Amino acid sequence: MRLQFHARRWLRGGLAAIAALAALPSAAVAAPSDAPEEDDRLAVAVQSGVPPLGFRGEDGQLRGLQVDLARRLAQRLRGSPQALELLPVANRQRLQAVLSGQADLAIAHVTVTAARSRLVSFSRPYYLDGTALVAAEPDVRERADLAGRKIALLQGSSAIAAVRYALPQVQLVAVDSYRAGLEALEADKAAALAGDRSILSGWVDRHPAYRQLPGCLSTEPIGIVLPKGAQHAGLRQQVNAAIADWRRSGWLQQTVRQWGLPQSQPDRG
Repeated sequence: MRLQFHARRWLRGGLAAIAALAALPSAAVAAPSDAPEEDDRLAVAVQSGVPPLGFRGEDGQLRGLQVDLARRLAQRLRGSPQALELLPVANRQRLQAVLSGQADLAIAHVTVTAARSRLVSFSRPYYLDGTALVAAEPDVRERADLAGRKIALLQGSSAIAAVRYALPQVQLVAVDSYRAGLEALEADKAAALAGDRSILSGWVDRHPAYRQLPGCLSTEPIGIVLPKGAQHAGLRQQVNAAIADWRRSGWLQQTVRQWGLPQSQPDRG
């Protein structure tokens, strides 16, 4: 008898709980599924001291090809350029910003290499750059004039392999930035500076005392850095589709011209 009494009491309590739950507003029950699935912000790592790729204007605002690409991606991926958050990074921080999750992606003039591809994923190339040489001394007019002399280049740069292959007889001087490389030229610590043609072309335009030597030592595909992993496949597909559309419409080529960069022909695959 006591067992039947408790059973009836538990049943009444369970029905009352169900009734109370049903009486709750529908929004209260649905709230967990209505929560946003992802952050609407698009955090993009860019450079801030390498005009015309990524730099600060006189007003302190970030400008350049990288910034234009980032804004265009924010519009496509988040529906508005206002969703963009720009994260200025130094050269050595470009991959780390994505690896750490601080940035969703990096548009920071990163050359696609096998070594880097083991750490991060890359979009299809949006620009083809090359390793160029800049000199100030009047007796350096071509590569042969650099035999036995010193060449400054960025530490960890993909240009190192290109210079060693093309000019095995030169001495390499590692520097932390392009500005430090030009300071090395001014202090006669190096006879030339090796680096990306796009960046060095801008330096030459602003500093007539320097001149770019003929030709390039290599061709470097430049891609957008993305996180590695199958869970990010959708993002890679969206970014690759965006680059393909920009190229087909001519917007990418026009933007490259507007920033005074040497024209390139990235892959059309």
